[in-house]
Amino acid sequence: MFRRLVPRTASSVLVRPTARLFSVSTAAEAAHGVKRLGVIGAGQMGLGIALVAAKVAEVPVTIIDSNPASIQKSLGFMNTLLEKDVKKSRITADAASKIKSRITTSTDLSALHDSDFIIEAVPEILSLKLDIFSRLPALAPSDAILATNTSSLSITKLAAAAGPAAAHRVLSTHFMNPVPIQSGVEIITALQTSPETLSRALAFVTAMGKTPSTSRDTPGFIANRILMPYINEAVMCLETGVATRDDIDGIMKNGTGVPMGPLMLADFIGLDTCLAIMKVLADETGDSKYRPAVMLGRMVDAGWLGKKSGKGFYDY
Repeated sequence: MFRRLVPRTASSVLVRPTARLFSVSTAAEAAHGVKRLGVIGAGQMGLGIALVAAKVAEVPVTIIDSNPASIQKSLGFMNTLLEKDVKKSRITADAASKIKSRITTSTDLSALHDSDFIIEAVPEILSLKLDIFSRLPALAPSDAILATNTSSLSITKLAAAAGPAAAHRVLSTHFMNPVPIQSGVEIITALQTSPETLSRALAFVTAMGKTPSTSRDTPGFIANRILMPYINEAVMCLETGVATRDDIDGIMKNGTGVPMGPLMLADFIGLDTCLAIMKVLADETGDSKYRPAVMLGRMVDAGWLGKKSGKGFYDY
């Protein structure tokens, strides 16, 4: 977890940013202008974004997290993923070594001083994200893009926290989980976002091998505005006895061709995340159709959060 961002002394920095030994092609770099990516948060999403940027866009990446244990866990997982790629001949051992050399880490936000593009990927806690965006303009280059990976919170509110001089450089790059596999990225603009910022963001995620879709800053954006009510309705079908868990997931898989049913998908996303997004949709739209299923709330109360807790609609 990325709990609190507090400047640390030089001795607390795990790995100091190194010289820029690698870069993307001249044409690609000219389009997005990114010579170094900064990622705040070393969780699953933050690591995925960093790994794809280093592997596909071939840009150096600095990962920031206040918890050294989280950083070490993520680097260990990265090594495992790259070793699998080497064993399956997807990349060479030399390529894996170069990818790892592009990634540096720190516990100090000031290590973002030379990042042209910064992506915040901390938990969906508004106060935490507002604090980060209020501090970034003073730490990052004056032309750096300040992006969030939020799946539901207001981009306009985060841009306002960055202040009037930096608000035009704020937007959302909402990557899908797991980042190395899913090709889609939602690009959400705040009211303040400039056309240049949007253009550079589109160019950069494209250089990362992703396919971007753009959205206005509305509750849930595109993906979650459609996906979460679908999952929520499946939970309501279960709690009201319309069908069993296996029949609900089975008919959606076998009848509509989706790779997994809505209840299993909810487990993989995290039931707490699903509940939080449904609450945002309900609160910000005032529309009762977004009322979270009672069963969803009760399962979160029980600590049954899905795959990450070992129990949800399924046992893991």
